[in-house]
Amino acid sequence: MSVGHIARVLEANGIATVIIAVQSFERMLKAMMLPRVLITPYPMGRPLGAPHDSQKQSATIKAALELLNTANKGGTMTHFNDPYT
Repeated sequence: MSVGHIARVLEANGIATVIIAVQSFERMLKAMMLPRVLITPYPMGRPLGAPHDSQKQSATIKAALELLNTANKGGTMTHFNDPYT
């Protein structure tokens, strides 16, 4: 089962979700029409940033939580602009 399907099941049961994904998956995720997606500029396999880079990882998670609080319609996709690059 893909992340998108799991998000749909959770959303159908009243649990809000945010998918954090790298930019190389943007087109596919857009076609899936998911509720909330945060696109990051990091390499594939590291959607939160490099291992042990807690500053970037925390900033990415904060951006995802902000998206969860501010998205007011389904299908919201936003790009995370890394403040530390």
